[in-house]
Amino acid sequence: MSAAATLTGAAAAAAGWYYRILVSTTLTLADVERIAALAHLELTAAEAELFTRQLADILAYAEQLQAVDTTGIVATAHVSTSARAERADEPRPSLSTIDALANAPDAAPETGLFRVPRVIGG
Repeated sequence: MSAAATLTGAAAAAAGWYYRILVSTTLTLADVERIAALAHLELTAAEAELFTRQLADILAYAEQLQAVDTTGIVATAHVSTSARAERADEPRPSLSTIDALANAPDAAPETGLFRVPRVIGG
């Protein structure tokens, strides 16, 4: 089953499109312009031409990687096979709510909250 078959909606369309490009190995300027449109990027003619060459090189390398025989190699979920070095989650003493909010702007100690300036929107 291909990667595109496991996806739905727009992701499946994009993955299927990518897979067709990878298999055909002929990346055109129109392909790059379509990718730019999907990503809402405005490219100059020079950028589109440069990216066409660069993406074609990337796809050619990906094709080389596809040709590598991985028969008998166990798939991994993570590149690191060593044991995790995490410590146990143990409660430790910390600041009280009153102490933590002592220097907070516009604090409301009774609720354990404080206001911060808006960072998203106007």
